[in-house]
Amino acid sequence: MNKKTSKKYQNYSVGDFDNYDCLKLSKKFYLILIFLLRGYLVWLMSVTNMRDRVSIVSWIYPEKSLFYFSLFSGAIGLFVLLIISLRRPEASSWVQTSWRHCRTILSVALLFDLLTHVIGYFYWQLFSLEWLIIQTIITLTLILLCYTSERFKINLSEFPQKMPEK
Repeated sequence: MNKKTSKKYQNYSVGDFDNYDCLKLSKKFYLILIFLLRGYLVWLMSVTNMRDRVSIVSWIYPEKSLFYFSLFSGAIGLFVLLIISLRRPEASSWVQTSWRHCRTILSVALLFDLLTHVIGYFYWQLFSLEWLIIQTIITLTLILLCYTSERFKINLSEFPQKMPEK
């Protein structure tokens, strides 16, 4: 391990690494995924509500189109979730390539999600200006987390390799 590499990991303990000696994924990574997948989470909550399966969705997404847009931008999050689940030694080359670009993929998904809210505000007048500002702040903060988090950067630079037998 060279000096630059050891400095990169100096703030992490042994418990911060997985079975492949890669740094465990940043909690910020999961926070961004939860935000992107919120349409699916709402959908799951509505499906499990036996009394009224539509009320939760219609309460959170008063316009059906926004719900579908949320599912579409969430689909990009599902793709990243798939990449995470396939991220292991001997993974296909497309998984390794996609993993290196996850930050960009997440940023595009976040911007698309924001675009759906902008459309909802200007086209359907569904939100207040304050809500749109809050959504913009959340989106920009999450994108900023993608690009400023050192752990996030380390996560994307690593890919699990097969460990030698002990």
